[in-house]
Amino acid sequence: SHPKPACRYPPSQWCRSLEIALECKKQCMEVNAIRPNQTVPPVSVTLYYESMCPDCRIFITQQLFPTWTMLQDIMAVTLVPYGNAQEFPSANSPFSCQHGEPECRGNMIEACIIHLTGHSAAFHIIYCMESSADVLNAAQPQCLQLYAPSIAWSTVDSCVEGGLGYQLMHKNAVMTRALNPAHTYVPWVTINGEYTEENEDKAMSSLFQMVCQLYKGVKPPACTGAAVRLNRS
Repeated sequence: SHPKPACRYPPSQWCRSLEIALECKKQCMEVNAIRPNQTVPPVSVTLYYESMCPDCRIFITQQLFPTWTMLQDIMAVTLVPYGNAQEFPSANSPFSCQHGEPECRGNMIEACIIHLTGHSAAFHIIYCMESSADVLNAAQPQCLQLYAPSIAWSTVDSCVEGGLGYQLMHKNAVMTRALNPAHTYVPWVTINGEYTEENEDKAMSSLFQMVCQLYKGVKPPACTGAAVRLNRS
């Protein structure tokens, strides 16, 4: 099951912490509709990961998604499901994954969902999958129907089973192989297109604080802890 607890905090608290933002996700996103200056580029966070990697799942569910929920107007997230997989273009099974065939299918499902649903819906669906006990079974029907009800599972399945899914995975393979320095483990995080050990450590310990510090524009209320008054309209 994937319970959706009701928000039990006042408006000034909706984006105050990662834990509250998860509970008050809808309300926190409404607060963030008060958008900062869009002329300042957002902080770009790219995650290279695997769908069944335990550490990747922890980072997505405890750091990346909660931080994006609060700071989506000052950060841009790119998800690249591939990780330590290997590509064999001439083989019957062109991809081999660290956690076996189920992970290859999970990677491809998530790549297809990103392609088919758009970034915001895809991130919600992938968070739903990665926070569930069974990543693959959570995708259909629960997570897809919850966050992208207009997309039929048959559309995702056609992508996974057809040529499009392999094209998307090849694209992710190319992006992953192009990393400089090359990745040596997952999750692997780049900030504004660059990897450093210092940034990686900061992202893993408090991505929220890091994004707030790196953003060059006016800090949103979630970063400053200021109370926000919502317009009822």
